[in-house]
Amino acid sequence: MSPDSVIYLDHNATTPLLPEVVDAMLPFLRSHFGNPSSGHVFGARAREAVARARGQVAGLLGCDEDEVLFTSGGTEANNLAIRGVAERHERPGAIVTTAIEHPATERPCAWLERQGWQVARVGVDAGGRARLDQARAAIAGGAVLVTVMHSNNETGALQPIAELAQLAHETGAMIHTDAAQSLGKVAVRVRELDVDLLSIAGHKLYAPKGVGALYVKRGTPLAPVLLGAGHERGLRPGTENVAGIVGLGAACQAAAGDLATTAARIEGLRDLLWEKLASTVPGLGLNGHPQLRLPNTLNVRFPKVLGSVVLAGAPEVAASTGSACHEGHESASAVIVAMGVPADAAIGSVRLTLGRGTTEEEVTRAAAALSASWRRAAGE
Repeated sequence: MSPDSVIYLDHNATTPLLPEVVDAMLPFLRSHFGNPSSGHVFGARAREAVARARGQVAGLLGCDEDEVLFTSGGTEANNLAIRGVAERHERPGAIVTTAIEHPATERPCAWLERQGWQVARVGVDAGGRARLDQARAAIAGGAVLVTVMHSNNETGALQPIAELAQLAHETGAMIHTDAAQSLGKVAVRVRELDVDLLSIAGHKLYAPKGVGALYVKRGTPLAPVLLGAGHERGLRPGTENVAGIVGLGAACQAAAGDLATTAARIEGLRDLLWEKLASTVPGLGLNGHPQLRLPNTLNVRFPKVLGSVVLAGAPEVAASTGSACHEGHESASAVIVAMGVPADAAIGSVRLTLGRGTTEEEVTRAAAALSASWRRAAGE
């Protein structure tokens, strides 16, 4: 099947580049090749472009330009935040996170755990949101850092970051949030959230892959994870990916220009997709909070069949399940199971994530294709 005829509903996996992002990047791929650290005119042109992009990212986050560090993506930003905080402590301490984190957060936490750090993994409620009662108890035990994603990549459930920040700061802990899935979909303002560190990934935001950023609140103690020269205030060495950074800046500017209207339109299409599926698939379940979730994210639970089977039977829809497959054996998503959904039901889950380019006609076709595939698989 030609990609041109496939309905792309996997925007939480990655997004296409916006035309204005491509246009902004092209000069730095073709002619403006200078190293930003060079003192001549070629370097100055690249340096100015990086500074302009830093301002565009800061504008979307609501912070100062010197609080934005560029990285190779969300994974590096998370590692720099989590391990960078830990590196500033002479002896292992305690970290509070959740049971539903992306591997880019969970694995650095697990690595620190092997180095002697205590890691408390807070559970979530039936809507997929972190349990504040458990978080309060864990943080009160003397945490150094709280690291919780802003929104879950599978269910879209928005986490209570501002409340967690208050709990953290009351005890002297710092707080980091991975906002890779949220930025550009909902308002993410660091002063309102009161976070110390925040990670973003360009390719979730209609910018290119291989570029991201870390917001570091002024005065936050952080050590570099990579060792090298003094780029990015000495916290992220390596010659800057100028074209990628320019693309990230352009994407942030585009998101800032129409965030509310775009979110409202996409949310309407998401709800239409749910209505069409729920009306044709008896017993269809919703994974995640019905209201407090990303406007583009719909995670549904098909009864009686595997989610992967539903997707395989609807090749005109590009989406994902969130479950894991090991040597031919499929297991339920740990995120869905953590919400209290039985594994044999969770394995029917499919994640459908819409984007800027999604149309009502595509939603209608996708719903029909997925419903027909389920009926065939379930023998209905």
